[in-house]
Amino acid sequence: MNKNQVKGHANEAKGKIKEVAGKVTGDKSMEYKGKAEKQGGKAEAKYGDLKSDAKSATK
Repeated sequence: MNKNQVKGHANEAKGKIKEVAGKVTGDKSMEYKGKAEKQGGKAEAKYGDLKSDAKSATK
């Protein structure tokens, strides 16, 4: 697991927490920010996966 994967999964978790907190409190802004952060985390984790796959393919 590389740092992009770890950072991506961490951001995904933080985004999910913000999204749920926004839903519970009725704060649409926080909910949307959480969704965006979650999607960004997923993208970064996928980038890390691709980076890892490329590294192992060149060996």
